[in-house]
Amino acid sequence: MSGDLFDLTGKSALVTGGAQGLGRMIAEGLLRAGATVAITSRKTDVCEGAAAEMAPLGRCVALPADLSTPEAAVDLVARYREAVGPCHILVNNAGKTWGGAIDSFPDKAWPGVMAVNVQTPFTMVRELLPELAGAGTEDDPARVINIGSVAGVKTERLNAYSYAASKAAVHMMTRDLAGDLAERNITVNAVIPGFFPTKMTAHFLDEEKVDPALLAHIPLKRLGKPDDIAGLVVFLCSRAGAYITGAQIPVDGGIVGCG
Repeated sequence: MSGDLFDLTGKSALVTGGAQGLGRMIAEGLLRAGATVAITSRKTDVCEGAAAEMAPLGRCVALPADLSTPEAAVDLVARYREAVGPCHILVNNAGKTWGGAIDSFPDKAWPGVMAVNVQTPFTMVRELLPELAGAGTEDDPARVINIGSVAGVKTERLNAYSYAASKAAVHMMTRDLAGDLAERNITVNAVIPGFFPTKMTAHFLDEEKVDPALLAHIPLKRLGKPDDIAGLVVFLCSRAGAYITGAQIPVDGGIVGCG
């Protein structure tokens, strides 16, 4: 075993939504730590372009997938199995949001968000169980990391009702899965990001300037950086995080813990 507590050499990971935003930050962190990483994106050109850009960091495999249905998740796992094989790490990051005033918030804003944010992560875990159980040992379990949100922990007044509800569901599902899969040497944890510069938070940014009201809301007075989210995920996936399961860990500049 390597002396480096955070070394992921020899590990294989699948990061859904890994071509952009938080997923890209996570994928790059896993690659830098030595893992082979497969990434997904709904758009083939975006997925393949991101994989090519990250190739200098390590082996990065593009697996385009629109994860809005359970059938698509099943197909993705089959393609991952063929392209990569073993799976030591699954990061359920792909997500969907919808914002709107409560008076006109549409019914159609619910099924798609719940499908992508809650059902797809569950299906991914279920379908990858043979690989995850096969990769995990008592001393070095396989890892599942579900990406939640501060909006699923506390009221953020984002008018994103289905999104907030879906992330709260992800946090609880994480605890259920952790309890059920511990005996199979699989840990399951939720990472709870605050505000990072991504497409989902673009409305808070104006030509790279951050809304002062948002910064005032964050105790550390800044947005998250790629190393902030990547560092936590690498920690959880490495030997350093082998004894942690069922946890919900904020990486949010203090929004949850100091609120």
